[in-house]
Parts: sequence; structure tokens; C-alpha cells
Amino acid sequence: MQIEQAELTLLGDRSENQDRVQIVAGDSATLMICIDGMGGHSDGAKAAEVASQTIAQIFERTLQPIFDPQGFLHLAIGKAHANLVALGVDVPVDTRPRATCALCLVQDGAAYWAHAGDSRIYLLRGAKVVERTRDHSHVELLLREGLISEEEIPDHPMRNFVECCLGGDPRLPSMSITGQKRLRDGDILLACTDGLWSGLGDEEISQAIAGNAGLYESLLSLGQQAVKACGPYADNTSAVAVRLHNGKAAS
Repeated sequence: MQIEQAELTLLGDRSENQDRVQIVAGDSATLMICIDGMGGHSDGAKAAEVASQTIAQIFERTLQPIFDPQGFLHLAIGKAHANLVALGVDVPVDTRPRATCALCLVQDGAAYWAHAGDSRIYLLRGAKVVERTRDHSHVELLLREGLISEEEIPDHPMRNFVECCLGGDPRLPSMSITGQKRLRDGDILLACTDGLWSGLGDEEISQAIAGNAGLYESLLSLGQQAVKACGPYADNTSAVAVRLHNGKAAS
């Protein structure tokens, strides 16, 4: 399969962009990286930059196709976390640089993904969200325990409280890592920060990015829709996407 790819980051209603996204393509594997520096902590932009570059460098130094995808994702997130811990070693614990993270490895017609925090991975097929990650957040915990409904999440007072992230405490954070996800022609993988998904439902996301338009144009339209939906409270809004093709991909 050939891969069409796109990257997008928008400032939103913020004075600084603390998101970092990139797609790193190797000879036989592609890595999607989405990092959201946590603005309530010092050096959120620096945290995102360090985490993104750490993960990209590990990928570039790893023989491809990657023999142990889950092990690679665990190692990459762990190393990024360690580097953020080191970045904040002289900073009071409550304000140390932190970031959320979502990674997606694509190789051999399959995807493997991992995340820590509330940056997300979506798998879209036929204009529908067929899978997505579940956030490491307080409201997600309440949802799993049946204490709130999906409809209550957008207005919940703790909807932005993240249960785990990179940086801060030296202990390795909780992370979710998938097994192999077989891909089909036309599938779209989307990795995004909460600035993109927080104002939109799954159906709005899938409808905006599916179709025959170029992937970048669709992603830009989706990002602009997300910023508009959040109004004067719009966060940095960032995403990377890849679309699988049996034929020749667009660049």
C-alpha cells in the first residue's frame, strides 16, 4: 500500500503553539507523532518539542520494518518521558514540563498505536470511526464506571483533567498500546490533540475528513471547524493523518 499523508497545526485562541506533530517516513514503515505540551505547566512547548524529537530519533535509528512494534512504542514513549523528567528536574514538581502523546506506526499493511493522556488516534473507514483511543482522563474513568454518560462529558467540570502524561513524576506513566490493526484500501488514520476533538463528535470528524478531497485540504477544513466550534476558548489544534492507497499515493 502507498501512503498519502498530511500534517496540520493551528494556533487557535492561544498566544503560543505548544503542540508538535510530525510524520516520519522510513523505507518500510511510517510513524505518526502527535504531542500536546501541557500549557498549565512550565515550558509546555519545549516539552512537546523534546518528546517529538526524541521519538522521531528513536524511530529513525530502528531497523525497519520494526520487529516488535509494541515494544518499540513502549520504548519510545518511555524515553520521551525520561527526557521530559530530566528537563524539569530543577523545577517544582507541580509545574514541571509535561505533555500528552499519541503515536501510530504503520507498516506491512497494518497499524499499531499507543497513547498517554488525551491526545487521540482514530481509524476511519467508509466515512465512519471504526476505532479510536479512550482518553486517560478523569471523565473517561467516570464513564467506564457508569457514573456519567457520553453526553455529559463536554460540560463536565473536570473534562480537561488528565490522569497520566509524559514528564513530571519519574515513574513511567500508564500508556495504552494496541495489537495489530489490519488496514484496508482507503482507510484513514488520524492522530490529534484535544484541541481538535474536544469541540466535535466522532461523526463530525469522520464526515469532515472522509471523501475524495485531498487529505491536507480535508484536514485543514476539519481543523478550522474545530477551532470555530470551540469559539473564543479554542486550544492549539493539531493533527496528522495518513490515507492508505493500493495505487499511487498523492504526496
